[in-house]
Amino acid sequence: MTRLSDPGLAPAPFAPIDDPSPAGAIPLVHTPDGQERADESWFLLNGQATARNVAHPTLTPFLPDPSLATGAAMIVAPGGGFAVASLENEGWPVAEWLAAHGVAAFVLKYRLEPTPAAPADFQVAMIQRVAAAIAQAGRVELAVPDAATADARAALRLMRARAAEWRVDPARVGVLGFSAGAMTALSLVQPNKADAHPDLIGAIYPSMKAMPVPADAPPLFIAMAADDPLFGRQGYDLAAGWRAADRPVELHVYQNGGHGFGMGREGATSRHWRRAFADWLALHGWLDQGAQRSRENEEPQPHR
Repeated sequence: MTRLSDPGLAPAPFAPIDDPSPAGAIPLVHTPDGQERADESWFLLNGQATARNVAHPTLTPFLPDPSLATGAAMIVAPGGGFAVASLENEGWPVAEWLAAHGVAAFVLKYRLEPTPAAPADFQVAMIQRVAAAIAQAGRVELAVPDAATADARAALRLMRARAAEWRVDPARVGVLGFSAGAMTALSLVQPNKADAHPDLIGAIYPSMKAMPVPADAPPLFIAMAADDPLFGRQGYDLAAGWRAADRPVELHVYQNGGHGFGMGREGATSRHWRRAFADWLALHGWLDQGAQRSRENEEPQPHR
């Protein structure tokens, strides 16, 4: 779920905007989920472009310079509590950063749950939704909608089918998700789903509740802030499950940063998750070491 303001998750204005999506989005084939939605629309949340009422999922490529390309690829799944898609906070700049490190990145805009068409009604609904989540604190439960899982699975299949076109290794396709996007990535970890099984998963401020971990679960990277008002008091059962299954896992718990820090929040230690994630990708052979060293201190450029 995306944050509503600093500090914490207090309400902020929901200013409507035109669709600012970059060119090149690829429609994903999907089975209609039967949910009634208003037309997709965009608004500013904390000054960042955010989508809602997404009914038609897409995958947008951000390909690296061929001189830097490592052959690895990551699907980037932004958060938003399955009600909105925080694409400017947790999507496009993340993909640009990955591409700068030689990793082909593909931003997934998955289907969302319906929200009220009228902006005023939508704002009220979102404020109530976030307030309820804060009230539950460590007991927050967000079930991953079938549509989101199906869209992520379709994205993986498409990337592997077109791997040669995008010059990526079909055996090195991972998912990097944030909050609801992280839980969507984790929902792909199921037995007997080899064609849609990520090769690596990065989960940034996910629910930390335990989940079944199959014997062939992919390596998992987790980063979160200890002061996360949604998941910071859940414990670390997610990571413990990977360890109990004897699967590779790396867990970073930063002292501050809250929830929805995206690429990093100034003054918070959680902003260092990117360097840790780059080191982890390199450990698994997904990064060109020279590209990593030359860019490890670079800050991403704004999308707009």
